Amino acid sequence: MVTTLIDKTTLAKRGTVDQKWYIVDATGLVLGRLASDLAMILMGKHTAKYTPHVDTGDFVIVINAEKIKVTGKKLEQEAYDYYTYYPGGHKYVSWEKLFEKHPERLLQIAVRRMLPKNKLARDMLTKLKIYRNGEHPHQAQVPAVLDLSHGLAKAMEKMSS
Repeated sequence: MVTTLIDKTTLAKRGTVDQKWYIVDATGLVLGRLASDLAMILMGKHTAKYTPHVDTGDFVIVINAEKIKVTGKKLEQEAYDYYTYYPGGHKYVSWEKLFEKHPERLLQIAVRRMLPKNKLARDMLTKLKIYRNGEHPHQAQVPAVLDLSHGLAKAMEKMSS
């Protein structure tokens, strides 16, 4: 009789996940790359306990959203569209206007569109706190500084060492 060692897969359960707080300085970071890294953290894919049907992600505070870089001519050429649910209510707003008025909203829309399209994504998005300048009201949570200038993998590697 041959016995083999079988690893058991453990799934995270709702309410038992320890969620951390991270702070990211967006100064000089590219919009799309930053948004994809933030989406990974919000979903919890950077941890070994990732479970698709449970919110295993962490809280993220983004400061200096007005200093995000956008490559190419996207500010002039790209536009977000939305519908007001009234006749003739299909509206367009250019990235340039949106970035002038609400740079934090530009990043939030980019992250939202990278999250899964379900009810759980709404909960994930509430864990993203974006601020235009360097001030935020979350000092009590003692967030760990996360440097995403070289990517999420290297940032997590620095955090663990």
